[in-house]
Amino acid sequence: MKSNAMRFAALAGVLTAAMISAVQAQTINWPDRPVKLIVPFPAGGPNDIIGRVVGQKLASLLGQPFVIDNRGGAGGVTGTDVVAKATPDGYTIAITSAGALAIAASIQKVPYHPTRDLAPVTLIASVPELLVVPEALNVKSVAELVALAKARPQGLNFASTGRGSLPHLAAELYKVVTVSNMVHVPYSGAAPAVQDLLAGRVDLLFADIPVLLEHVRAGKLRALGVGSKGRSPIMPDVPTFAEQGIPRVEAENWYGMVATPGTPAAILGKLHAATLEALKSEEVRSKLLPLGATLAGNLPAEFAAYITAESEKWADVVKKAGITVE
Repeated sequence: MKSNAMRFAALAGVLTAAMISAVQAQTINWPDRPVKLIVPFPAGGPNDIIGRVVGQKLASLLGQPFVIDNRGGAGGVTGTDVVAKATPDGYTIAITSAGALAIAASIQKVPYHPTRDLAPVTLIASVPELLVVPEALNVKSVAELVALAKARPQGLNFASTGRGSLPHLAAELYKVVTVSNMVHVPYSGAAPAVQDLLAGRVDLLFADIPVLLEHVRAGKLRALGVGSKGRSPIMPDVPTFAEQGIPRVEAENWYGMVATPGTPAAILGKLHAATLEALKSEEVRSKLLPLGATLAGNLPAEFAAYITAESEKWADVVKKAGITVE
């Protein structure tokens, strides 16, 4: 009996080892077919540009195509949810945004928890929010803008790229900190918001640097402040809010890679290592740094902690500003 039990245990051990070897072989061979890289926004925007640049380099490093799948909707929630519910095999991943991972849950019902129902891989990049006004608005500093808002009985109108977007929350944070009298005018994206700002129909706008850079350089918009801790290398003449005596107005849009929970650790490790290598490459840096992006790359646990901290920060702004999605 004891001999049979020993033989059975030995056989079970052999089978278990064989199964582990098979799984390890499968993960080591990942990817052996194209990987779907979801961008939860339409083509042409900052998230799409970052996804395509990083995806192209990952394809070169890992030897398989990283096929961009634009799944716009609900401020990035729709596409991000696809990854949360995908097969955990590493063949469906996403580069998604602060809105989908750290803001949406504060203002609407979201079908996933950003760190429990997704596997954070790494922070990819951050892009500071830039405060701009039309050249026709006769203000040259944040202090002058605050004074103008207080002097006008009706206050100022500020545009946003959409209710609940990070540019909207950046403006609300500025409004709360400076106690400015401002009225929100939401738009369905950056293009119409910028168009009305250029036409003088609204007074100010917060948006990602790449959205505004061309118009600032052309002299059509005046940049008053940047929401990062330090000045942007591509706009060194624009002071931070902290330099202007408003240290709490820090706002950066950011983009990070997530996978499906339950994806084998070997796959996640290989994906993480390749992504960090991509972010250090000249191909990626030469394309993203000129757009005002700061390239990141951190550990999965660090990225998860960052998501949690950003969620708490923006939840507080949502509460103070009374923001809801109509």
